[in-house]
Amino acid sequence: MIVSMTGFAAVAAELPGVSLSVELRSVNHRYLDLQLRLPDELRGLETALRERIAVELKRGKVECRVALNRTTPGAAALAIDPARVRQLAAAASDVQQHAPGAAPLSVNEILRWPGVLAEPTVAPEALAARAHDLVRDALRELAAARAREGAKTRLMLDDCCAAIEAQVARVAPRIPAIHAAYLEKLSARLREAGLDPDHDRLKQELALFATKVDVAEEVSRLGTHVTEVRRVLDTGGSAGKRLDFLMQELHREANTLGSKSVDAELSQASLELKVLIEQMREQVQNIE
Repeated sequence: MIVSMTGFAAVAAELPGVSLSVELRSVNHRYLDLQLRLPDELRGLETALRERIAVELKRGKVECRVALNRTTPGAAALAIDPARVRQLAAAASDVQQHAPGAAPLSVNEILRWPGVLAEPTVAPEALAARAHDLVRDALRELAAARAREGAKTRLMLDDCCAAIEAQVARVAPRIPAIHAAYLEKLSARLREAGLDPDHDRLKQELALFATKVDVAEEVSRLGTHVTEVRRVLDTGGSAGKRLDFLMQELHREANTLGSKSVDAELSQASLELKVLIEQMREQVQNIE
């Protein structure tokens, strides 16, 4: 299966008093470039999380963001700290003894006093374990997204391979006739110039020239490279670098075909091949 390097995943969980979320974003990159952003409470997990992500992802520029937000406790979660309330009551009583005219503390003021409402908390070990679980879930979701993107890329590459094969099948049978017609044209021009194209020296030069403009080998190699591209796509795995190399080889053959061309149809075929190969190259850059 072909896997793209482009993908996004987001997962979240609610814990007592906090909301924990993990986001993973990845785009194409030559190697694995991982950026990890953690809250201070989870800073100690950085090495372990890096190793975990590196096991799953081989290439790509990956950003992993772990966020920890305090949540407002609901009505059912409100808890009063009795000791804190007694401290406030004792302090208020002392104040009234020294300042009899001072207004007593209201219930609303007591509830708003820091520490009176006990906030739900989660143990650091439980928080770390939940973070690991969320990163695992995010990696799973990211892998699914990258696989879906890879499947779309595979279809596009298959279409381009078929188009290249169609171009090769169109021009390959005509190569001998094209060369023969061009050599006949050169011979006619030599006769017009008063030269004998059947002279041994001129025959040797024409034969040498015929070898230089012969594109049969380039056309054959184009077909061979396309076959290899299909094999790599069928094999799957981390195929991006191999496919990128094959794109270079395909472009080299198409470029040589154009430079050797002595016929408008061959030149047009070379141009079409370059367009198709460039489309493939752009997509291959996103394959892991």
